[in-house]
Amino acid sequence: MAKLNTRKARQVRHARVRATLKGTESRPRLCVYRSLQHIYVQVIDDDKGHTLTSASTLEPEIAKEVEGKKKAEQAEVIGTVVAERAISLGIKSIVFDRGGYKYHGRVKSLAEAARKAGLEF
Repeated sequence: MAKLNTRKARQVRHARVRATLKGTESRPRLCVYRSLQHIYVQVIDDDKGHTLTSASTLEPEIAKEVEGKKKAEQAEVIGTVVAERAISLGIKSIVFDRGGYKYHGRVKSLAEAARKAGLEF
């Protein structure tokens, strides 16, 4: 029963944050979702409702690179990859949406790696 409450609490936190957070064409939203085994990231333009780019540990070329690494190290790889993809599209500044998760562990590793790769939050 506690797992259901934890999941619901995260959804409530995410909804509260999303009420004020919005990605635009000039400054899209970097949205993070983490499961027990994988991490997924999307860069989203909320005005148009389009995903501009994404990355996850399930992509075959990334899966080979993250194999055998700890989850926080995998998140760093994903943060770097999504930052490179966003910069190649001309996106330099984003709004960070942590998805209701604490800014800690994998989420923090991903954000710091994206900053280091050139994205501005």
